[in-house]
Amino acid sequence: MSENRTLREAKFALGQVVRHRLYPFRGVIFDVDPVFANTEDWWLAIPADMRPAKDQPFYHLLAENQESEYIAYVSEQNLLPDTTGTPLRHPQIGEIFDRSKDGSYQRRSGTSH
Repeated sequence: MSENRTLREAKFALGQVVRHRLYPFRGVIFDVDPVFANTEDWWLAIPADMRPAKDQPFYHLLAENQESEYIAYVSEQNLLPDTTGTPLRHPQIGEIFDRSKDGSYQRRSGTSH
């Protein structure tokens, strides 16, 4: 990796609802790392043929699937915008976000990541 390369700008924004490209879950972004910032064990647990590059933004999501709600850490390459407009049910959303009339999520004043 070159020391003088520039960081890519994040494609998705805080409060944006996204879905996983391969797996059936969606969530709202509450934090962004400009490059991979999780443990090496976490990264190595991903099958080698699906392991994402580390030099891209990674997103922290309040995520949910049909069965449960959880925190997910997902590479930019594996996310797509969620355009369903369906509200998320994750119990922590209200601690961080307010939902506006247009269905978008706005960070509550006084909260930080």
